[in-house]
Amino acid sequence: MATESSASTIWRGSLEKGSGTTHPDSGAFPDVEVTWAARTARSAGKTSPEELLAAAHASCFCMALSHELSEAGHEPEQLNATATVAFVPGEGVESSHIVVNGRVSGIDQSQFEDAANSAGQNCPISGALTGNIEITVDATLEG
Repeated sequence: MATESSASTIWRGSLEKGSGTTHPDSGAFPDVEVTWAARTARSAGKTSPEELLAAAHASCFCMALSHELSEAGHEPEQLNATATVAFVPGEGVESSHIVVNGRVSGIDQSQFEDAANSAGQNCPISGALTGNIEITVDATLEG
C-alpha cells in the first residue's frame, strides 16, 4: 500500500508580483511563503519549489545511503548531505547535485563513494527525477 504525503499552496496575484503560501499537511514545518523572486533571486525568508525539492532530495538520499551502508554492516555515525537544485527560468530544473560527508567506521573512501553513488541513483526522489535532470554526488568520508 502506498503512503501518501500532501502539501497545499495558495497563490495570489501574478507570477512576478504575486506570492503564495505552502502548507505541509503533516504540520512538520510551518507554512512557508513562496515567490517568483525567491525562485530567481533568493529573497530572504521565502522559499521556492526548487529549495523544497532540494530538501526532499537531501533527506531521501540520506535515508537511502544510511540503509545501503547499514545493510553492508557499516551503520553510519552521521551523514551530512546538501542537495543543490539548479533552476533556469524559461528552461526549468536542470540538475540536483548532492554533497555528502559521512562518519562511518570500517570502510574506506572508495567504498563510501560507491555507496553514495548508489544511493544517489536509487533513492525514491532520485528515481522520480531520473531521466529528467542530471543527478550528481560528491562524497567524502570523514576520518
